[in-house]
Amino acid sequence: MAEYRIDELARLADTTVRNVRVYQDRGLLAPPRRQGRVGIYSEAHLARLRLIGQLLRRGYTFANIGEMFQVWERGGDLSEILGFESAIGDAWTDEIADYITLGDLRELFGKGVTPRTIKRSLDLGVLERDGLRFRVPSPRLLHAGVELVRLGMSVDSVLDIAENLRDKVGHVAEHMVRLVADHIIAEHTPGTVVQSDETAEIAELIRRVRPLAQQAVDAVLAQAMADHLNDVMGEHFAQAMEHLRGEKDLQRGAGGPPPSS
Repeated sequence: MAEYRIDELARLADTTVRNVRVYQDRGLLAPPRRQGRVGIYSEAHLARLRLIGQLLRRGYTFANIGEMFQVWERGGDLSEILGFESAIGDAWTDEIADYITLGDLRELFGKGVTPRTIKRSLDLGVLERDGLRFRVPSPRLLHAGVELVRLGMSVDSVLDIAENLRDKVGHVAEHMVRLVADHIIAEHTPGTVVQSDETAEIAELIRRVRPLAQQAVDAVLAQAMADHLNDVMGEHFAQAMEHLRGEKDLQRGAGGPPPSS
């Protein structure tokens, strides 16, 4: 099991060290294991911390969250509770955020790095400000952008792709999650808090949904890309053939010899 110091734990949970200590003081987060004077946190702490962050962003208070945790823990098995928290609180990707400077961005993207493209990247969440540097939530997405620019695309065009993906895939993801919630979670806990004796079963269902959702998106995206690529290339070659035909007609009209085939 992975272990973290408080600063690394806060970074992975996308929060601050101060918040981690506040949650501990409020009884929402268990204290760390002590190794000398250093507190050592586990994956269970990380899962709980991510879940707390999600609930706070939804508008729940510390009291609401504490009450829900008490319902889970009352008579429940601790390993099942932690497994449930991990299933819904863990990130759905193994990516670890990276950090980059303005100089690094200019080296990677050249003249396409301007105040306007920086602002647009921040608005899209591709970059996040972190003092004098930038946090990169998805290094894979950044790397894909770098490669597209190297292939000749402009930074603006790459940001257009990122914006379109966030919009379209975001709607698909929301729809998929709501359907799963309606057919799985709501069936087990209609109109009430998940009970401790149901946590293990629901956690297992959620974990099974994750790879299935990704497989479905990958399969549909691959098929759609192939279909659209055939359409686009067909249009390109059709236009090229029309252009060549037009040149032949012009040469015949001018009395010149037909072009050699």
